[in-house]
Amino acid sequence: MSIARITEISATSPKSFEDATQKGIARAVNSLRNVKSAWIKDQIATIENDKISEYKVHMMVSFVLDD
Repeated sequence: MSIARITEISATSPKSFEDATQKGIARAVNSLRNVKSAWIKDQIATIENDKISEYKVHMMVSFVLDD
C-alpha cells in the first residue's frame, strides 16, 4: 500500500503560466522524491503599465512517501 502526501507550491515567471508551472515542478522534483502529479489550483497575472509583468501559479503537488 502506498501513502501519498500533498504540498502546495507557488511559482512565478515573467514569460507565461506554462513556464511558471515548469519552474514549480522542476523545484518540487529537486526537493521531493516520488512526485506523481500536480493540480494547478490558481493562476494570477500581475499587471504593470497596462501589460502583464508576472505570471503566478499555485499548485498542489502530490508525492508518494517512502516505505
